[in-house]
Amino acid sequence: PQSAPGIDQLTQQFNDVNLYGSAQQSYPPVGANPNMGMGMGMNMGANPNMQLSSHAAAVLPMNQLYTTDLLNDFPPPIKDLSLPPPPVILPNDATLSQRPESNASPDYFRCTLNTIPTTNSLLKRSKLPLGVVIRPYTTLHESENPVPVVKDTVIARCRRCRAYINPFVQFVQSDRRWRCNLCALQNDVPSAFDNMENGRTRYDREELNYAVVDFVAPSQYMVRSPEPLVYVFIIEVSVIAVKNGMLATVARTILESLDRIPNDKGLTRVAFLAVDSALHYFKIPESTKSSNPEKDDDNDDDDDEDEDDDINSQPQMLVVSDLDEPFLPCPDGLLVRLDQCRSQIETLLANLNDMFHDNLNPNFALGPALKAAHKLVQPIGGRIQVLGCSLPSLGVGKLNVREEESVSGKPKEAQTLMSAADSFYKSFAVECNKSQVTVDMFLCSTSYQDVATLANLPRYTAGQTHFYPAWSAAKEEDVIKLSKEFSNHLSMDVALEAVMRVRGSNGIRMASFYGNFFNRSSDLCSFPSFPRDQGYLIEMSLEDNITKPYICLQAAVLHTTVGGQRRIRVLNLAIPTTTNIADVFASADQLAIANFYAQKAVEKVFSNSFQDARDLLMKHMLEILQVYKKECVSRNVGSSSPLQLSTNLRMLPLLLHSMIKHIAFRTGKVPSDHRAAALNFLGSAPLPKLIKNIYPSIYSLHNMEDECGLVDENTETIIMPNSVNATAVTLERFGLYLIDNACELFLWVGGEAVPQLIQDVFGIEDISNIPVGKCELPVLNDSPFNQRIRNIIQSIRDDHSVITWQSLYVVKGPSPSEPIARSREVAALRMWASSEFVEDKQSTISYREFLGSFREKISN
Repeated sequence: PQSAPGIDQLTQQFNDVNLYGSAQQSYPPVGANPNMGMGMGMNMGANPNMQLSSHAAAVLPMNQLYTTDLLNDFPPPIKDLSLPPPPVILPNDATLSQRPESNASPDYFRCTLNTIPTTNSLLKRSKLPLGVVIRPYTTLHESENPVPVVKDTVIARCRRCRAYINPFVQFVQSDRRWRCNLCALQNDVPSAFDNMENGRTRYDREELNYAVVDFVAPSQYMVRSPEPLVYVFIIEVSVIAVKNGMLATVARTILESLDRIPNDKGLTRVAFLAVDSALHYFKIPESTKSSNPEKDDDNDDDDDEDEDDDINSQPQMLVVSDLDEPFLPCPDGLLVRLDQCRSQIETLLANLNDMFHDNLNPNFALGPALKAAHKLVQPIGGRIQVLGCSLPSLGVGKLNVREEESVSGKPKEAQTLMSAADSFYKSFAVECNKSQVTVDMFLCSTSYQDVATLANLPRYTAGQTHFYPAWSAAKEEDVIKLSKEFSNHLSMDVALEAVMRVRGSNGIRMASFYGNFFNRSSDLCSFPSFPRDQGYLIEMSLEDNITKPYICLQAAVLHTTVGGQRRIRVLNLAIPTTTNIADVFASADQLAIANFYAQKAVEKVFSNSFQDARDLLMKHMLEILQVYKKECVSRNVGSSSPLQLSTNLRMLPLLLHSMIKHIAFRTGKVPSDHRAAALNFLGSAPLPKLIKNIYPSIYSLHNMEDECGLVDENTETIIMPNSVNATAVTLERFGLYLIDNACELFLWVGGEAVPQLIQDVFGIEDISNIPVGKCELPVLNDSPFNQRIRNIIQSIRDDHSVITWQSLYVVKGPSPSEPIARSREVAALRMWASSEFVEDKQSTISYREFLGSFREKISN
């Protein structure tokens, strides 16, 4: 096979093919205002009849500005967190088809501001950030949410800016040319646009009707022939991995997931590398029988010999002890086709744990193993899956336990514990990108693993770091979580050899990029393989004044499907412009802004300190409140000194306050591995999961409506109960609550819950006997209430947009009659669950005090 293209080669290729993109689904109806009539404290602020931009006044109504007094808006109306962003209002003739699907859905592509200032000075004056949140793929499998596909390989692109033709272009000169909506250059219309089959016209083409489309690309979009999907499994087999059960669990999970690995054309290849203080390769011979049962039935007569050959053709283990210069012990048989060697692979995985059952070697040579795996797949690229449970202890990339006690909770904590302890993992990431190799890590820790250092490799190869603290196969729930998440990960559709570029209208520049990928050039993001369960943020800047009534953004992902087809996913988003700062505030997207500041805070931790990150969040919130008071609030506010903000942003202070209390940023002592894993999550999670992780959803179960937990006949989904605010004040001592933070589930049982409730949920009457900690609810066939709760839990877990399987922790609330000894036993779990009550006064001030501090600063 051809060698993998290097960075320079692919960069040049991508410059030639210069991508530009689109997105799908519709915003709320044009002119709708999600802020109207919501909640209390919606006093009119600045003139509601907003002065429109002079160039759009006759065409575009703007989102109206409504003002809320945050201090009177208690408890904060958390339903706002599930609302769509303020609508994007465009001229009726902005698109060719005038279809709502012509502008990107916020699920794919959303901007922090849904009305863009026309000048950089206005943007700076507003103190609001300008950026876009991008998620090109919204589900793990394309079949669950397919997008329109342009199959004829006819791709029209602007000659100057290389944008793809899209719903926002205009046809001119008797429809012979089209004007680019980004740079205004006129381009020739391909003749194929008017020579379509089945009576279709150019206006029926998918790329002119939908904001998100996939183009099937012709051969010039390929640097080399499509390569197959490759998985190399690096599995720790030290005595630690054997004793805690990780080895057995991983081997069984891979075995049971072989049919889930994408392999439509039978080209997927796999390799296995067991690692302790040596590298254990496995030479896997091809099966002498077909893996297709129907073919095997046709060949029943020629079989005694084949069966004998299969018995004698078992996988062979080849051990390499040289860690300084790891080499491949044989030229072939290490990286094999999954379908051709299926029976041997099954045999290997079934016996893998037994092979190392008596292993007493405590070491884990991860660095040499990574180099060996890279050497194995370097010619074609692929995905390296690391499954380890101890600190790398030998060879290149060896790590040591860091001294946490002396710096934890102190100014130098981030510098000492969050920085990479060894440069190998960052430098090796560059080599992986050159070879189109992605690295994912599943860390089943029994002790310190230095997640901060190890996470650099997945971060810069478009992979992910999955952290399982205190994992043990002795706990069934731990086994279920790892098995389900790893299996979901292996089953995920994968886009290979991908690059992404985002461009905007004249005057807009992509300034900074956030997420797990490698930045090849100023605006080109490289993904050896493109994951479907992550999100990305790009900060934008205004370099020139904008003179048009709306601007356009386009993102594109050039990639190869597992089936070997080169495609480009294109996403398009148009946003109106304004010269009025009130319009900017009225159309600001609070969730996207929270995502923006989360990325900035994570960046600040790595460059400065945790305190600087917290100060950054406080500073930005204060500036926004000050500007809003100065620019958008009537001068006559009375003597009460209200703290006012536009209603569509009233959840932003709550989100930033909750972010300061997040495990990634909070004050106090937090284990560094947990800190690093939390920072990694905030830096790569898709927006819905990030928001829920910052501000959890808490469902009140004991008093939910009768239909909750049952299937909605119209949507065929489980009806969820209403959420309550994340504060202990809302919790009844006799109640039952489910807390969902996107990573874990907590079932909070009030300490004074009545026996009948306990009986209906757990099948026992005495609350002191309910299981506490990580467990599953019992199945009670005679209890409809138990079934409804389990349906709700399962509905949360059945999220096909991420691989996460959320473990359930049962937590019993405090009670005056609780024995002191019992209270001490559950104190740690109760404290962990209580940390989700982010509105309360815990590691720092309460939300009400948080707002009060801003009022004092603004008043002074």
